[in-house]
Amino acid sequence: MTDAVKGPASYFPSIEKTYGRPVSEWKALIRASPLTKHMELVSWLKTEHALGHGHANALVAHILAEDKTR
Repeated sequence: MTDAVKGPASYFPSIEKTYGRPVSEWKALIRASPLTKHMELVSWLKTEHALGHGHANALVAHILAEDKTR
């Protein structure tokens, strides 16, 4: 039995299906951005890449948490 994915990563399959790009590309794009604050990145993804708020928020939250543990 596998555990269901929880938290921001639970949005990843929907993000890939909806926007046609793998999460790895979104991660690279976000990390390459000069922006660093959560809501700045969310707004940027919504404005420049037409992501919905939930999807943008999930990507940013996941990446910032991932980078914090590095």
